[in-house]
Amino acid sequence: MKDVAPQTVHLRDYTPFSHLIDSVDLTFRLSGSATRVLSTIRFRPNPDAPDQAFFLHGVGLTPISTKIDGRDVTVTERGEGITCDVPDGPFIWEAEVEIDPAGNTALEGLYMSNGMYCTQCEAEGFRKITYYPDRPDVMAVFTVRIESDLPVLLSNGNGTEQGKGYAVWHDPWPKPSYLFALVAGDLVAHPGQFTTMSGRDVALNIWVRPGDITKCAFGMKALKASMSWDETVYGREYDLNIFNIVAVDDFNMGAMENKGLNIFNSSCVLASPTTATDADFERIEAIIAHEYFHNWTGNRITCRDWFQLCLKEGLTVFRDQEFTGDMRSHAVKRIDDAQVMRNVQFREDNGPLAHPVRPESFVEINNFYTVTVYEKGAEIIGMLKRLVGDQAYRKALDLYFDRHDGQACTIEDLLAVFTEATGRDLTQFKRWYTQAGTPRIKVEEDWTDGTYTLTFRQSTPPTPGQAEKAPVVIPLAVGLIGQDGAEISPTQIVALTDKTTTISFDGLKDRPVPSLLRDFSAPVIVERDASTDELALLLAHDTDPFARWDAGTRLSRHILMTMAERRPADPQPWLDGIRTLVQDDQLDPAFRARMMALPTQDALAEALANAGRIPDPQAIHTAHERLRTQLSDHLADIAPGLRAKMATPGPFSPDAESAGKRAFANALLTLITRQDDGEAAAAQFADADNMTQQISALSALLKNGKGAAQLARFEAQWNSDRLVMDKWFALQIGASAPKHTVATVNRLTDHAAFDLRNPNRVRAVLGAMAGHLAGFHTPGGAGYDLLADWLIQLDRVNPQTAARLSNAFATWRRYDPDRQGQMRQAMDRIRETPGLSRDTGEMLDRILG
Repeated sequence: MKDVAPQTVHLRDYTPFSHLIDSVDLTFRLSGSATRVLSTIRFRPNPDAPDQAFFLHGVGLTPISTKIDGRDVTVTERGEGITCDVPDGPFIWEAEVEIDPAGNTALEGLYMSNGMYCTQCEAEGFRKITYYPDRPDVMAVFTVRIESDLPVLLSNGNGTEQGKGYAVWHDPWPKPSYLFALVAGDLVAHPGQFTTMSGRDVALNIWVRPGDITKCAFGMKALKASMSWDETVYGREYDLNIFNIVAVDDFNMGAMENKGLNIFNSSCVLASPTTATDADFERIEAIIAHEYFHNWTGNRITCRDWFQLCLKEGLTVFRDQEFTGDMRSHAVKRIDDAQVMRNVQFREDNGPLAHPVRPESFVEINNFYTVTVYEKGAEIIGMLKRLVGDQAYRKALDLYFDRHDGQACTIEDLLAVFTEATGRDLTQFKRWYTQAGTPRIKVEEDWTDGTYTLTFRQSTPPTPGQAEKAPVVIPLAVGLIGQDGAEISPTQIVALTDKTTTISFDGLKDRPVPSLLRDFSAPVIVERDASTDELALLLAHDTDPFARWDAGTRLSRHILMTMAERRPADPQPWLDGIRTLVQDDQLDPAFRARMMALPTQDALAEALANAGRIPDPQAIHTAHERLRTQLSDHLADIAPGLRAKMATPGPFSPDAESAGKRAFANALLTLITRQDDGEAAAAQFADADNMTQQISALSALLKNGKGAAQLARFEAQWNSDRLVMDKWFALQIGASAPKHTVATVNRLTDHAAFDLRNPNRVRAVLGAMAGHLAGFHTPGGAGYDLLADWLIQLDRVNPQTAARLSNAFATWRRYDPDRQGQMRQAMDRIRETPGLSRDTGEMLDRILG
């Protein structure tokens, strides 16, 4: 098929497909570079579709034959597919094509990963397998026959037949092509079983390479917990006889919710105490839950078109956030989610890549699998629940599942059931889906004769393609704290619907301090000039964990910004507040660990830019190091004792309580290492019986200019474990001094274990470099040139991963003219590369504006 010039797709142009599909029968005759795919598809005219030519997608296919009702048919290439004349009534389409899984380095469609056949079809990968209407609103029942001498042959649904060299799978639930999956390989299963609330037994399997079978137990436990939770909280029961998960080494994303056959990036399912950290365990638990929850919010009810991606992803992310909160700590989880929004999504909203949660257009849909669609989409669901209440939320979703089961839906369908179930007009609320940007709330105060008045003025800055913004509905959680630290007014939700909203509190003895945006009640920026004394009071006494954390973060951010501008800063209020807080044994250790963390260096650069200043990455790095040392000095007399109290004797357990203690202890260890010349960290590394303790000790040493011997021992111990080696690669770059970052990356890309074809390894090296603010933005532009060199190579191999890494340049306009020019030159060089993919091309066009 000829190369097709990139085309912009618009939401306004949606029309239903010309035909409906009654059934799909596929046969795969697997062969590394010459797999044959035979399809038999029963079409009938769609009475709701306008007149249009019959069109099937198909990319990179070698056609062998195409038939309609048993007769050869001539097809014409058009864009990313073919068209032909078809009968007026129902007909049977048959095609045979040949594809090259072994040569498919883009990892979309059917490809090979270390001898295993696997698929990734979301969003538009199925068109690389056979001719088909590859769009989410075309749903059909699939039967799949796989022919191969490999021992394990898997597809969607239930297995119906198996013999020597073949297996047949039938999925009784209609699905779009993006949910198709196939796996074939030399695999072994970690089995399990789950009994549903109606009494049905479901067979569970996690399929892995033989050497990984010891890393499956936690994943199975997380899967069962997810199934039970979804029944209890949402009333959703699993609907097949079997649920399979497969771990794949080469995978562009985290995991994929294919019906009955979830395919996972190995890093998102494999875990053992010696190879995975506490953060890995929590991430695995959440991703397994996320993909399982998609069975209803994504599979049984899918999205009509890719502009509705937030329909399935926003709701499912919100559900997995609730799950993690229930499994671990709601307070800590809310802080973590808020950090993702503030550090990543707000930056996206504030730059050239800003887009609505439901975009209006795209060139390459893979570029819209973003934190805006996922995490901001989840925040919208959270706000909706906050506004209508828990019972009404559950009532609305029950109606959603009942009404739209088996359908491809839109955001309007979701909001309609909430309107019907609650009686609430959501016309204005819908703007959250259609307007880009992060709303700002400017706060004004008045204190007169015992009455405290708050006035909130909302606005949203212009974003690309959207200059004017209308007010949105913002559920703002507000409380009041007295000067003595007592809570005067508990949390109340104030719904901001106009540009200006005013509330008052009467009969107060003294002027209170407002506690705003409690529990991060909305994805907004609150602008209030709080004094140091007020922030210190909230840090010490606020009853809302998020607001307390936010007060501490604002204090440390102000100190760091002042230091980064080389002005005198007084860190004492923050240092004293943290010292008091870390000694409070009534607080969750995980929460105390979060409270000790400084704002990220990228977040500081963004804050400086938003304040109208030009951030200096090296000055930010220096400020960070200085404040860390000051905190280390301030806690030097108590840190060893606090760390000792967090010991977790006995066998390793990834439970929330134990993980929280280790998180707090290791946060203290990083400070202790600045005092004891690395003695405690070296001892922990030597004695560690789990990866959390081992790599935390190694990190503490490397970040303090030590640990060369331990780094070498770590590599010798783990050189055969690809996931642990990803940590080894990333850790060296993250801990490098800025002046050595580029050299470190060059050394590691020359390492025998660096593989440009493996997305995990690429992210561990190039992603880590892009995330090292001062190292990437080193004077002279060497970091930019190095990333550009690698992205040009990577785009030829894996455009999707290259496009996502190009996001490192998205903040180019916030820096000084020299850095801007150097980044512009690097991007132009990539953009002018012959044959550049539309994935990377679109990203750079948007970044460059």
